[in-house]
Amino acid sequence: MKRTFTLVALLTGMLGFSQPGTIVKLPQPNKARGKTIMEAFALRASAREFSSANIDLQDVADLLWAAVGINRPEIGKKTAPSAMNTQDVDVYLINKEGAYVYKPKEHALMLVNEGDFRSAVAGAQKYFDNAALFLVMVSDTSRFKQGNASQKMQLAAMDAAIVSQNINLFCAGVGLKTRPRVYMEKDKLRKVLNLSDSQVLLMNNPVSK
Repeated sequence: MKRTFTLVALLTGMLGFSQPGTIVKLPQPNKARGKTIMEAFALRASAREFSSANIDLQDVADLLWAAVGINRPEIGKKTAPSAMNTQDVDVYLINKEGAYVYKPKEHALMLVNEGDFRSAVAGAQKYFDNAALFLVMVSDTSRFKQGNASQKMQLAAMDAAIVSQNINLFCAGVGLKTRPRVYMEKDKLRKVLNLSDSQVLLMNNPVSK
């Protein structure tokens, strides 16, 4: 039987409590699943209706790895290219239970804040706020060692869009719904995610069955 995605239940089951900073290890990605790349391109579409039903834990693990996971451990390179290999984009997962940040090296999620913050990601587009989860792309521009502020923002936006496309193609390949978005309540999310001044909220993808 597949395990549905209830991270808070996993955390409390293992430790007796959940608190920010708690880490939960994800299942290893299944790299032998899904449709061919051309079939995924043929099926890629931006959904408008989303379900709040829990997503299987294996699907979550595979989704995060496809988005920005380590695919060449010996050299620390990722599934998503980035400008000058800066690896500036962090992916945050927000569902009805809490907000988490994905840790690619550990292939794990770290709890950032407990609570349902999906409406903050949906923003004014309330028809998205019941999606099972959102993946939020945040660029830490301090990781760029070259360029002025405008150039760094251009590179950050490009890198976030590449991660979003990874999400879009994975979802098309395994039968999940998603769409790329830029709208969200950024001031609220900055507080929820405890972002630093150099971290910029750029895009998000709601995901559901």
